[in-house]
Amino acid sequence: MLYLRDEETAIIWSPTPQPAPAQAPYLVRHGAGYTIFEHHSHGLCQRLRVFSPEDAPLKILQINLENTWDRARRITATYYVEWVLGVSRESSQQYLIPEFNSDPQALLVRNPNNTEFSKRVAFVSASNPLHGLTADRTEFLGRLGSLEEPAALKRIGLAGTVEAGLDPCAALQLHIDLQPGASKQIYFVMGQAEDRDAALALVRHYQNPQQIQTAWEANNQFWNDILGTVQVHTPEPAFDLLINRWLLYQTLACRIWGRTAFYQSSGAYGFRDQLQDVLALLHTAPQLAREHLLRAARHQFETGDVLHWWHPPSGRGVRTRISDDMLWLPYVTAEYVSLTGDDTVLTEKVPFRRASLLEPGQDERYGQYPETSATYTLFEHCRRALIKGMTSGLHNLPLMGGGDWNDGMNRVGIDGRGESTWLGWFLYRTLNLFADLCERRGQDEPAADYRQRASDLAQAIEHSAWDGEWYLRAFYDDGSPLGSSENQECQIDSIAQSWGVLSGGGNPQRAAQAMQSVSEHLVQHSQQLALLFTPPFDKTLRDPGYIKGYPPGVRENGGQYTHAAVWSAWAFLELGRFEESFELFRFLNPILHADTLDKATLYRVEPYVVAADVYSVSPYTGQGGWTWYTGSSSWMYRLGLEGFLGLKKRGDWFEVDPRIPRDWPGFRFTYRFGPSIYEFQVQNPDRVNQGVQQVSLNGRVLPEKEIPLSQDGGIYMVIILMG
Repeated sequence: MLYLRDEETAIIWSPTPQPAPAQAPYLVRHGAGYTIFEHHSHGLCQRLRVFSPEDAPLKILQINLENTWDRARRITATYYVEWVLGVSRESSQQYLIPEFNSDPQALLVRNPNNTEFSKRVAFVSASNPLHGLTADRTEFLGRLGSLEEPAALKRIGLAGTVEAGLDPCAALQLHIDLQPGASKQIYFVMGQAEDRDAALALVRHYQNPQQIQTAWEANNQFWNDILGTVQVHTPEPAFDLLINRWLLYQTLACRIWGRTAFYQSSGAYGFRDQLQDVLALLHTAPQLAREHLLRAARHQFETGDVLHWWHPPSGRGVRTRISDDMLWLPYVTAEYVSLTGDDTVLTEKVPFRRASLLEPGQDERYGQYPETSATYTLFEHCRRALIKGMTSGLHNLPLMGGGDWNDGMNRVGIDGRGESTWLGWFLYRTLNLFADLCERRGQDEPAADYRQRASDLAQAIEHSAWDGEWYLRAFYDDGSPLGSSENQECQIDSIAQSWGVLSGGGNPQRAAQAMQSVSEHLVQHSQQLALLFTPPFDKTLRDPGYIKGYPPGVRENGGQYTHAAVWSAWAFLELGRFEESFELFRFLNPILHADTLDKATLYRVEPYVVAADVYSVSPYTGQGGWTWYTGSSSWMYRLGLEGFLGLKKRGDWFEVDPRIPRDWPGFRFTYRFGPSIYEFQVQNPDRVNQGVQQVSLNGRVLPEKEIPLSQDGGIYMVIILMG
């Protein structure tokens, strides 16, 4: 937190809306890798820029103050940090050891009790010589003190206390003298490094103001390079904002790199989570997707199952009975190879993890598991995942185990007999994708076997899981149905319906009827919501799992779970229900939840990133829940780019097959392929939803409508005529 104090009046306030707001408006602007706060009060124009360099573990706060009064001013700026260096401040504070280094000036702190990061050193430094400092939180806040009015800012100076065993913090104080009309800029730097020497090296490096400016420019260039690979321009500005910047930024910065957010301070990799996320990078940063495929494979056991999640750098994680995790490896690998044309990834070799199987009655086991000395191809990892995932129960559907994407349904099949319809559809799709990989490698016999297994699975679902107007969600261990019209709660679940379409395995008439049921029962047009299932779990005597612990209508328990809602929108699109699909995309667009004051007051969360869930029960209907850390962002990006705009890349070939609202006269987009730039113009003079009449490249009509991609550094113009 950053505080300002006028040394003439002793008034204290913050240049940010919290913790000590002044009685004047604040303008807050967010961008890729930065936030800017602007505020005018107490005779000062204040502009605070907070950003993180793309190549250093730092947070930089630059504040510029301009004196608008006709007399000289002295302002004190105080930067305050509460250290954690562990799971929670309460559990780690007794172990933190602070230190003040005089040259260069910096407050350092480490936690030798943290086995993972015992040598790491965190620090805070400033651009100017310090006027005061303390590492004692009690001194700064005061006993029973508040963040709005810290006790230390009601007196002159800080005591300079730096001792272990106290309630730790870091507070640095600078004085700023301003003549009438003058302005000055100062900055604070917070970060962490591998050890003390590395921390001090970073402090010295960034005490040069030019390095701060260089870092700022590099940060902008870095994000512009990634986010600028594909730039779209449609008649929908809110659509463009999401697709061009925010969805991909949320996916990469939060889900793939940070792996943490306000609602989940984790840092762990989820096996299924980041594998799904990297599908959004196949156009913009395929090398990162490739790296993660191999990273995920390293956390798979010899028997084919995987760590549900693991923490770097140690690799400690949890082995579970969750049934879908391992299948995402062959699914994403197949998608990666198809889009990039990179078959070489299949022969990359990485080890398995080695451990004894879970004991009977043991639902999960947390530990650190050694790697095998031998290494195996990624293709072999995928093959073993399929072997492990091809289970079968009483109805010949895959066993649900300890959860099947919806982790909250962790008790439905925990005894080893419950079955999952959704998993059946997902396995059907994965088997066919992997059969494609086998055929690419000349392995026609296994490919035919996988396709036969997929066909048998689809027949089993149609035979046992059709409920009359939609598909069942699952069968409990005792064989009773879940997601049936016979149930009092969770009568219809969206993902069993949407994947009947997305998998390509559902009976066409039944799949269409199932999605009609989704439209009637789960899409709430008046509230602009798309529910995961209805009614929520509340009074049922059955135990579906911890999902029942959520209040009805919150998160997975019958609220809008955006990840699944995106699947519903894509399923409507595949059925040719274009307008309904795009309407649902608008429902999910956070920008449109906050484009008026009334909407923003109801929604209550960030309008520039997707929320994992939106509540569906009064009095919280329409209020956003868990934001930032959600796989919804990557799926929404793909739905926008690949689903609606129809961008289809296959190695060095490109095709555009738009499926857009009828009132769009067209759209355009720029696609960067290596050093080459492709400018696409899609024209829709007849106002159709779908269909391409003609494709031309630099004035030459392409009969096959496939666009060859070249990395010769050229600029290419592509005209696509719909109709």
